[in-house]
Amino acid sequence: MYTKALLRRSGWILLVSCLSAQAQNQVKKIGKINTVSISGQQIKISAENAFAEITVYSPSVIRVRMDQHPLAADFSYAVIAKPATTRLQTTQNNSEINVTTDSLQLRISKNPFAIRFLTPSGEVINEDEDGLTTSWIGDEVTTYKKMQEGERFIGLGEKTGNLDRKGEGYTNWNSDKFGYAANQDPIYATIPFYVGIHHHINYGIFFDNTFQSDFNFGASNNRFSSFGARGGEMNYYFIYHPQMADIITSYTNLTGRMPMPPLWSLGYQQNRYSYYPDTEVLRIAQTLREKKIPADGITLDIHYMDAYKLFTWNKDRFPNPQQLSKQLNDMGFKITVIVDPGIKVEEGYAAYESGKKENIFIKYSDGQNYTGQVWPGWCHFPDFTSVKGRNWWKGQVKSYMRDGVRGIWNDMNEIATWGQKMPNNVIFDYEGSPVTHQQAHNVYGLEMVRASYEGSREELKKRPFLLTRAAYAGSQRYSAIWTGDNRAEEDHMLLGVRLMNSLGVSGMPFSGMDIGGFTGNPTVSLYARWMQIGAFIPYYRNHTGVNTKSSEPWAYGEEVLEISRNYVNLRYRLLPYLYSSMYEATRTGMPVMRTLALTNTFDANVYDTRFQNQYGYGNAFMIAPFESTKEFGSIYFPEGKWYNLYNDTITAGKQEVITPLNIKTLPVYVKESSIIPMQSLIQNTTEKPSDTLFLHIYKGDKQNTFVYYEDDGETFDNEKGVYYQRTIAYHPADKKITLEKASGSYASKFHHIKLLLHGFGDQKSVTVNGSPLSLVSTGYSFLSPISRFDPQGSSIPAERCTVQQATFDNGNQLINVDL
Repeated sequence: MYTKALLRRSGWILLVSCLSAQAQNQVKKIGKINTVSISGQQIKISAENAFAEITVYSPSVIRVRMDQHPLAADFSYAVIAKPATTRLQTTQNNSEINVTTDSLQLRISKNPFAIRFLTPSGEVINEDEDGLTTSWIGDEVTTYKKMQEGERFIGLGEKTGNLDRKGEGYTNWNSDKFGYAANQDPIYATIPFYVGIHHHINYGIFFDNTFQSDFNFGASNNRFSSFGARGGEMNYYFIYHPQMADIITSYTNLTGRMPMPPLWSLGYQQNRYSYYPDTEVLRIAQTLREKKIPADGITLDIHYMDAYKLFTWNKDRFPNPQQLSKQLNDMGFKITVIVDPGIKVEEGYAAYESGKKENIFIKYSDGQNYTGQVWPGWCHFPDFTSVKGRNWWKGQVKSYMRDGVRGIWNDMNEIATWGQKMPNNVIFDYEGSPVTHQQAHNVYGLEMVRASYEGSREELKKRPFLLTRAAYAGSQRYSAIWTGDNRAEEDHMLLGVRLMNSLGVSGMPFSGMDIGGFTGNPTVSLYARWMQIGAFIPYYRNHTGVNTKSSEPWAYGEEVLEISRNYVNLRYRLLPYLYSSMYEATRTGMPVMRTLALTNTFDANVYDTRFQNQYGYGNAFMIAPFESTKEFGSIYFPEGKWYNLYNDTITAGKQEVITPLNIKTLPVYVKESSIIPMQSLIQNTTEKPSDTLFLHIYKGDKQNTFVYYEDDGETFDNEKGVYYQRTIAYHPADKKITLEKASGSYASKFHHIKLLLHGFGDQKSVTVNGSPLSLVSTGYSFLSPISRFDPQGSSIPAERCTVQQATFDNGNQLINVDL
């Protein structure tokens, strides 16, 4: 009897197990729509195998949520925007639901459920792939989109490979990849946002799912592009605008924009793994000053700590951090220190004891604290997805601010541990709704920099500088990002350019890479080229690894020192332009470093692998980076006219030009009609420039505007209206330049404006607010001569432009300049 019952029970268990395994291996499609409920801007749908919710977020943004179960309470670490009141029309019949806004049309087929997005005139922007649409395999969910003819894909944040992602597949799982290969995926950051481009149409898709996710842009198939995740909802935002810049603006409206950074963080930063003891740090600072290399920051890597324990100082190497900070501050340097999340398990260690008492560490499912091995040994890790964990961290971080530190460099926050295999049964609080490591992993870095930023801001009462390695969408609200442990190789230098360009179109405008390469030793020419490119990226940090050669600008010989100094000098003279461009990023999300695809979206040449590394630096410049070993390079000039920065020779657009290269200059071009504000040379940002703003105007046929911006560079008074902002416009048809009335209550540090006209020939005068003003023709050089380094000659002359210039007073009222 007992045996028969057991056999019968075993049979049922076997049957249930088989059915469960079968379900896991089946593809479950969303199926036919059963019921539809429309309320305002939201449509709720019940289908055969899933539930869906479609929300009109704005005229240009549609949100799509789907799950196999009734949708859970809405929550996102990335999205901070709420739906905007939108005028729309919604209708339905037996076969489909139609939603129309001022900007797009949405059509939802009922049998089976499928989505199509159309322009107002009815052109297909994006549509589900017939027969596949959205489906599940177990808990894994994927949405399949029809591959449009000639479709390209860019973005997805920190992803290696080519600018155009077509034909590739990518995985999002923040990973510590020391010395990663130039085609390795994934690496450190997860930003699941991309732009699709076809038939003079572009759109954006943000897939807000924190599980490990996968994107396929036609890899191993010729039918579809897709995005999906190993768990959680299908939850994506569809964005349509005719211009890619507006797509980025809408995306960053959803996920937030960077705050204005401290001005000093835009200056040159010197780093290595590691500078110690304090006398070595002071030697580096003093040498930068002696050799007149402008600089604002020195970064301390893990050797500043006592046995690599967080929130400690090694008292032999750094006996008095406050005194060191003061000495450096008096020299115009700010200190940034590295922090890792691992808290060493050691009785008596203050941070460990405090964290244990406050019960803020992530735990296994049985309640025991998770322990992983990092630099100091076996460690516990704060739970940044809990209010309690973030508050604890904020309190700890404040100790650095009290020691004079002004920047926090958040590293190892993927989470990185030796073995790189954190168990999935580790539990995170997730704002009171506990989840496993599978769901929390990709947002750990985001929430760490959130806590670091908030703690630093509270203590300083001024703008802190934050840097991170790991990230999720929305990290730009708190932190800059750098591209991790790169290699001292030519292809890595150019890969870094593409990574930052991709981060830029993915909502993270404040980015950098380790200049000179982190692993290995660069050649003399590679270092020189990298320092030149570094002058035209947002975060300009020189960094090299342990057991490498010294990598300061003077370590590669006198010629490289002069080349490096030339470009660091140029960086500092361009700070008014860069600071204003960063301000644009805070308002619109537009990155400082811009792939040419951003403004030349439908020009096939910008996606050519020969030209894909070219990029814009703000709206005026085009940078053409090349390997340091090349003697000639092919440069593509997009539509318009382009001035050579160094000599003002003009090249017409829509053509490829083979250009001779040399290691003394980086190919840099200026777009016609550009407006570029500059200042006199300073050695650090605490030093005041002269009271004259140098305003460079490049003659062209296109009207152009530039929003010029100043504030005090360090406080949050700018959030209260204490800033100086004015729109500068060039009107070629009217032969006029206007400086609109300034807004804000901050007084400009520039009392005079020196107008420098490029390409205006031998013009003799201009009229400023009705008064004639003579122009003086003079030579102008953006670089200094390079020494010949032999007794036979003095120097190699720098190239010069011929400009017409005049100086006038800078008032707050409207200034009209008639040309």
